[in-house]
Amino acid sequence: MNDLVAVTLTVNGHPHDVALEPRATLADALRDGCGLTGTHLGCEHGVCGACTVLVDGEPVRACLMFGIQCEGREVRTVEGLAGGDGDDTTLSVLQQSFMDHHGLQCGFCTPGFLMLATWLLEQPAPLDEATMRHVLSSNLCRCTGYQNILVSVREAARRLGTWVD
Repeated sequence: MNDLVAVTLTVNGHPHDVALEPRATLADALRDGCGLTGTHLGCEHGVCGACTVLVDGEPVRACLMFGIQCEGREVRTVEGLAGGDGDDTTLSVLQQSFMDHHGLQCGFCTPGFLMLATWLLEQPAPLDEATMRHVLSSNLCRCTGYQNILVSVREAARRLGTWVD
């Protein structure tokens, strides 16, 4: 049995003291150590994108990163998207757009798409169709056919004033 390593993970602005095996992935640390189950594990090979989170503002596959690598770094998960006004029940513009435009069906891939799209919407350059399609093509969805996901992200970008035609 491996020795456990004490790590403090800062997730969505809150510290979480966890004891991790050195080989524990960030996804496992978030789900088992922090109790944040919004990060989903699909392929566990970094292919599907269901486990996408932001680490220091950059999208990463949480199944490919060790939890201990995130000590001293800021991790953002889907649980941190709502409540931008301090109310945890208020959806972000992107989450509301996914709801309004039926950007999900079974919902398994949705957390990964939301985090990747959050990163995309936070970039300094305006968002266009080609960039959106290119970036979002790195995540897989088996239910929606992608069109409503694209509509949802496009509409969120329009609402945020970052979309260019």
